[in-house]
Amino acid sequence: MTSKDWRIGVAGLGTVGAGLLTFLSERPGFAPAGGRVSVTGVSARSRSRPRPFDISNLPWFDDPVALATSPDVDIFVELVGGSDGPAKAAVEAALNAGKPVVTANKALIAEHGAELAALAEAKGAPLLFEAAVMGGVPAVKMVREALVGDDIRSIAGILNGTCNFILTEMEATGRSFGDVLAEAQRLGYAEADPTMDVGGFDAAHKISILAALAFGCAPNYAAAEIEGIDQVDLLDIKLARDLGYRVKLVASADRSPDGVLVRVHPSLAPLNHPLAQAGGALNALFIEGARIGRIFVQGPGAGAGPTAAAVAADIADVMTGAVRPVFQAPASSLSPFTPVDPSKSVGRAYLRFMVKDEPGVIAAVSETLAEAGVSIESFLQKPVENTEGVPIVLTTHAVAESVLMAAVERIAGLSSVLERPRLLRIARI
Repeated sequence: MTSKDWRIGVAGLGTVGAGLLTFLSERPGFAPAGGRVSVTGVSARSRSRPRPFDISNLPWFDDPVALATSPDVDIFVELVGGSDGPAKAAVEAALNAGKPVVTANKALIAEHGAELAALAEAKGAPLLFEAAVMGGVPAVKMVREALVGDDIRSIAGILNGTCNFILTEMEATGRSFGDVLAEAQRLGYAEADPTMDVGGFDAAHKISILAALAFGCAPNYAAAEIEGIDQVDLLDIKLARDLGYRVKLVASADRSPDGVLVRVHPSLAPLNHPLAQAGGALNALFIEGARIGRIFVQGPGAGAGPTAAAVAADIADVMTGAVRPVFQAPASSLSPFTPVDPSKSVGRAYLRFMVKDEPGVIAAVSETLAEAGVSIESFLQKPVENTEGVPIVLTTHAVAESVLMAAVERIAGLSSVLERPRLLRIARI
């Protein structure tokens, strides 16, 4: 082995793993420094599972920890997934052996990033995770490296392609969440168990990582406020559009003197806004800094090609000898950000009340909102077929969330209200 030859061990041979093996076989000399790579070991749950890439000539490891510590591996690539279990054990083993680690595992970094960063820096081993956020879009490098000279104030965007596909299709076709989810599963956009995606947890992992990079702190996934799209009703998608908005799952991180607020919520974006126009499985992100103003990036957030390209970029960084902290600051100086109480945040909202079709209902709703201190911005009453009652829809001016929630609870108790009111936030973008 010469100094320009690098031996790669790959754990996890799903979509991204197969894409990476294909890429490395086609372009073994892809790195800017001129080095060459070869895959000298692979590991996965099943050796016999059909794959688009021939692995019969590659050394097989039943245990990813054994692969991570193999003397024939110089860089360990973890594509297994999951915040704990084999993925965490293998990454820790590689770092303890002083080996560079490249991972696409957003759950691992979001939930254990601080301790893994401390281990990596103690052992002098790079830990890179570009592919963990936004697939082929270089969001991690942009925040950690390109914008290190700025003070980032906020990050917000669409970070889960599965949810974006589902919401886009619901609006375009008029089908229910369940119907479109089933199609997403058939097309491979959604897993058999889609909870991580549609529950908002995948997006929360990603925004927790970006918040840590942007604000110079340790990831604090436990502090994220998370709401998925599984309760988004087709009726609200239609009514929001009538008001000039499109429903998107928006992940955001905002810094203030009080701390950091990290949230994932179905939110309304104006129809002419770039986030509203990012359809299908695309990801999109806004970054706002004190000096640069606002930056917008958009691209494929998943898939074999884009994500494998991001993994390959991290491998190239290792090969070129790039050295920097895992996050923006040394691990010894990282601490979890101070979470802001979400009830104290101020913003605008969409409210939908399903009410009895009788006199005085609109007045009762309006008076209750006014008494609570909630000001109405726009109002829509539109009869809808095949529904019990009539939907009253309105948007509010900016109001403290605690005030808004109290008002919603009071309206929920009115005798004329037939079901739990629906609240969707209007994205602050």
